[in-house]
Amino acid sequence: MEGGGWTVLGLWLAIGLSGIYHGANPAMGWPLAVSAALMDRNSYSLAMAFLPLAVGHFLAVTIALLPFALIVTFVEWQYQLRAIAALAVLAFGIYRLVDRRHSRALARIPPTQLGLWSFVVALAHGAGLMIVPIYLGLCTSDGVSSGHVAARRLVAADVGFAGLVAAVHTVAMVLTGTLMAWLAYRYLGLRFIARSWFNLDVVWALSLVAVGTTSLAILVFG
Repeated sequence: MEGGGWTVLGLWLAIGLSGIYHGANPAMGWPLAVSAALMDRNSYSLAMAFLPLAVGHFLAVTIALLPFALIVTFVEWQYQLRAIAALAVLAFGIYRLVDRRHSRALARIPPTQLGLWSFVVALAHGAGLMIVPIYLGLCTSDGVSSGHVAARRLVAADVGFAGLVAAVHTVAMVLTGTLMAWLAYRYLGLRFIARSWFNLDVVWALSLVAVGTTSLAILVFG
């Protein structure tokens, strides 16, 4: 496999691994699925809870990617766009390290509205923002003519590609979250999670800083 192929493979792996990371993070909602299953005393409720969680997460990631999908057509701005995306992720990670308070808006959404809750939480935690530098690394506009028809086709292709990236990421998130929820429901219980699960706020913020820093390093030195 040539160097470019390995790069693309690595970026797709990063999309999947970020989904696994988000799925394992209880902040993305899998404890709510466990709670639903325990209250209904039915594992089916656990599985059904992940449908709205997945939809909300997918929409949040897609919304974060769409603005970049629409303007990546401008080939001459690709370096600047990737730099802006990396700096945005880095800045948001630093902000989360400095200000660890949770948004009050999250407390106003009842857990019964899982889709809306998942959407708002993913936006507030920057889940979609974390994917943007990886998505831009996968985008390519080589050999595209400057005509309006070609530009429209490229925009349509990039919007569809953004949906594909969001879908792959969400699938990895849901599979991981479902596994975590099933283990908690079947063997561990919510009390064990509440007592033993460490706070991932700092880890989440540091991961944003790491993604932003790595993206900038690749852009400048790669």
